[in-house]
Amino acid sequence: MPYLNLQTNLTLSAEQRQTLMARSSALVAEVLGKPEDYVMVALKDGEPMLFAGSADPLAYLELKSIGLQAARTKEFARAFCEFVSQELGIPGDRVYVKFNDAQRSMWGWNGNTFE
Repeated sequence: MPYLNLQTNLTLSAEQRQTLMARSSALVAEVLGKPEDYVMVALKDGEPMLFAGSADPLAYLELKSIGLQAARTKEFARAFCEFVSQELGIPGDRVYVKFNDAQRSMWGWNGNTFE
């Protein structure tokens, strides 16, 4: 049920993509305390993107999950910004993270919802 969409203007090799997606998946599971069996990750690299009028390296992340707690979004933002900085060398002030708390009835899987 957790879904992470990561976009960056950096162009990665196929090996870098696979490694980044695997590490992202593990991080989402760890940070949210949910089984990795349900985590989905999408990565779009080489995207034409601009932030603060600059095409310097940047990243945009969207995390969607059932039961995201607004009280923990600062903690999540810190974890994801540090992760992007470590993995891609992109400073935290060049990263946006959007959080979406999904209703159980609005998230489908395996022919059903999580309701």
